[in-house]
Amino acid sequence: MSLLDIGLDQSFDASMAFVQSTLQSINAGLPEPIADIDFVRSRDLDTVLAAFTAECDVLHVMAHGDHGETPMFSSTDGKTAITLEAISDYASDRGHGLNASTVLADGCKTGIGAWQRALRNCLHGEIVYIGASALVGWHESTVFCSAFYGALFRNKGKGVPPVDQAWDAAHRAIEAYAAITDRVCPYKVVVLEPSRQARLAFR
Repeated sequence: MSLLDIGLDQSFDASMAFVQSTLQSINAGLPEPIADIDFVRSRDLDTVLAAFTAECDVLHVMAHGDHGETPMFSSTDGKTAITLEAISDYASDRGHGLNASTVLADGCKTGIGAWQRALRNCLHGEIVYIGASALVGWHESTVFCSAFYGALFRNKGKGVPPVDQAWDAAHRAIEAYAAITDRVCPYKVVVLEPSRQARLAFR
């Protein structure tokens, strides 16, 4: 698990701490942890870009989602902003796209079409992508993520590909969110494949 905080304020800090404690509780009492956690909170561009392309089952990014002309992750104070185009360029320079089998983009409107199209330029292979189709805050994030990680590790076993595990867990979390809140879940899950640009860059 790779947890990446680009929001960099108290709200994002609380959300990330909640996710970390959830994953640590899943490991509690086990002879060996089933959830290995890498946590990155930084304004350094190279550090953040390296975290995006690190190998992991789930890349969980917490940040504001700018859904303007150029999709980007940004911090609350606006001092840190990373476009998906910059991530694509960084990956292309190194000859390999995102190494996560699942990307959870935990920010406002990260699930819309513009984000999906931009992220496809960063992909080396097929991934499960989870994003929000509406504005989300601390409460929405914690309700969804607790259900998602609980379902993900309940279903973790030999012979089940990580992509299939994440797909199933996301759908279970969406259903759980609706049951808990009596509202439609703002998080959506899709399978994304590399764009033609990415296939040419990472072949």
